[in-house]
Amino acid sequence: MNWEGPTAKVYALHVAVVALLVGLNFALPEYHHGVLARVLVLAVFAMGYNVLFGYAGLLSLGHAMFFAAGLYGAGLPLYHLGWGVPAAFGAGIAAGFVASLIIGLLALRTSGVAFMIVTMMFAQVFYLTTLYFGEWTRGDEGLVLQQQARQVTLGAQTLDLTSPATRYLLAVALFAIVLLASVALVRSRHGRVLVAIRENEERTRMLGYDTFANKLAAVVTSGVICAAAGAAYALLFGYVGSTFASVQYSILPLLWVLLGGAATTLGPLIGTLFMYYVIDIASGYTSAYMLVVGAVLILLVLFFRKGVLGTVRERWVGWLP
Repeated sequence: MNWEGPTAKVYALHVAVVALLVGLNFALPEYHHGVLARVLVLAVFAMGYNVLFGYAGLLSLGHAMFFAAGLYGAGLPLYHLGWGVPAAFGAGIAAGFVASLIIGLLALRTSGVAFMIVTMMFAQVFYLTTLYFGEWTRGDEGLVLQQQARQVTLGAQTLDLTSPATRYLLAVALFAIVLLASVALVRSRHGRVLVAIRENEERTRMLGYDTFANKLAAVVTSGVICAAAGAAYALLFGYVGSTFASVQYSILPLLWVLLGGAATTLGPLIGTLFMYYVIDIASGYTSAYMLVVGAVLILLVLFFRKGVLGTVRERWVGWLP
């Protein structure tokens, strides 16, 4: 690998961001410490969405299904079957892989608006399924995972996922792994093919690339990342509920990606962090906080048409991935 020029800058920037997040573990007050841990997990969800939407150009309104697949895939075995944390996390990722592979094979038979509608319909079916099997899932009420179930024994040591410091550092670890994997992905041959498909799929096909296989790989990669976020959310925060499978959680990652900058590796974090804190601060002053949020989003779209990092890359820092 060539580590000169922009490549070195790219990896140095991302390592510096991870180092900053680790350092904040020792500096943040208790409230913001917990908020940032939640934001990091949700940012991983947005990063998974960004792989499909930002780089492959496929607009999905069904990604709540993949997040919830990881959430339930990890939470249900832990709650009902007494599985350990590592096995439950693996089950959540496996659930996301299976769901994304099946949905990808079916939904990619369509394109454009039809793809968006099909993914939304599958997600709605998943949401209704979680309500139908309320005896196991408890629907919108959800399941609370007990503290003793969210512990990992490592030899003589016990890793308690309910500990704020442990929870935060594990959230940072998951974010760091997905972030660096995303950088490697978008700078790989497959990542460049995805961008080519986004720009002109017909021409990419004429050049000899299997566009269906590459789009399917993007759907599966996106689904697995989102499922990992869902599984981590269940295990770190101890709650599993049908709300996370609703259409709201298919729209949110789209907003986070658009705000931070689609097809930028750090954009999902910026968008998630920004929107989370705008809602949090505005809700502290008025019950009509969504009006404030809407006004802020309109201003942001007017002045940063490609999102925060997308606009920064276009105007000033062209080497940002």
